[in-house]
Amino acid sequence: MSRRLIPPLALAALLSGCATPSLTLLPSEEGKQGAVAVIEENGKPAEVVVSELNSRTNLAGKPHTKAIDPSKLSAQQRALIEALPPRPVRLTLYFKEGTTELTPDSRPGLDFLKKEIAGRPGAEVQVTGYTDTVGSDEDNDRLSQRRAEDVLAALAEQGIERDMMSAVGRGERELREQTGDGVPNPANRRVVVIVR
Repeated sequence: MSRRLIPPLALAALLSGCATPSLTLLPSEEGKQGAVAVIEENGKPAEVVVSELNSRTNLAGKPHTKAIDPSKLSAQQRALIEALPPRPVRLTLYFKEGTTELTPDSRPGLDFLKKEIAGRPGAEVQVTGYTDTVGSDEDNDRLSQRRAEDVLAALAEQGIERDMMSAVGRGERELREQTGDGVPNPANRRVVVIVR
């Protein structure tokens, strides 16, 4: 029986220094839990699914999964975990209806983003714009793109390199709050910025 694997939302790391080969499941960069399936090892059929965060599976002999005691990690294992990049930061900025003007409450978010990006060498910044359902699909696609590009430009004006940022507009797709067509909704008029 074959198992269809969904790409794991978790980071799996092989940690060296173990007496037997093992696999450790860590949270994804967003802190979510996924799963890893080991289907075959050394040509021997085996099926092991690791789905509990911070657990280790023995890949030699009879596979079994057990939770990791952090106090029993070797210095090398701790160093590998500590070397993982920081979790991404996600910030949502909101806009006045039908415009690319940030709401007053969202303006301080640009300063926060500047500091966060500056503190991450080699950062990647993804800026995604959205709209509510007022207006045509085409107009909303253009408006959401302009919102994303305006936030990107504002960050660039603060000294953030443009080549580390990308901007895309999603229009009224992926509404934060589901509404009917033509409904103004402040929660949907937004840009989501993810800093990795």
